[in-house]
Amino acid sequence: MKAKKNPKISIERKRGLLFQIGLVITLLVVLVAFEWKSYEKTDYSLGQLQMDDLEDEMIPITRQEEKPPPPPPPPPEIIEIVEDEVEIENELEVEDTDTDENEFIEQEEEEDSDEVFLVVEQMPVFPGGDLGLMKFIQKTTKYPPIAKENDITGKVYVSYVVNKKGKVTNVKVVRSVDKYLDAEAVRVVKLLPYTTAGKQRGNPVNVQYTIPINFTLN
Repeated sequence: MKAKKNPKISIERKRGLLFQIGLVITLLVVLVAFEWKSYEKTDYSLGQLQMDDLEDEMIPITRQEEKPPPPPPPPPEIIEIVEDEVEIENELEVEDTDTDENEFIEQEEEEDSDEVFLVVEQMPVFPGGDLGLMKFIQKTTKYPPIAKENDITGKVYVSYVVNKKGKVTNVKVVRSVDKYLDAEAVRVVKLLPYTTAGKQRGNPVNVQYTIPINFTLN
């Protein structure tokens, strides 16, 4: 004979078991609720670019007119040193001849400060013309011994004035080489025998000359 189960006892056992299961689930739910972190959703919006506002804030582009460069400063005024315009005759060659280095050179008295011309209507007259002038200087000039011994050569430029009386005055060296050559050139020029003074509009006038005398050694 089989034993019969009491249904009340069976239900009471199941009820206790279900209670325990429900308690466990409740605790799990509570634990999960504590562990779960909720984050507030933040809307990060960069905003919308408004083209109208951008256009209002745009700085207008202006073009600066290019100014032409200032004109260069005018060149400084050049002061030229110009020698007096003179009339230069043909170059004269002086050959090696003996002379007395102590020979006395006479000084002519300078004319008064009358106007001096470089070119006039009628130039002073020298016997034989320009060729006669060259021959006279070549014949009269003597090479200074000291300059000869020291092999001194060069071209001496001598300036002089033929005055209203046809006489040679105001003789001076305008380009020097050596004091002995200079002295000899001055001596010879003072001896130039002009026969007629220069004339301007029919009146005698002072006329200035400059001639080169070239001293060379053979």
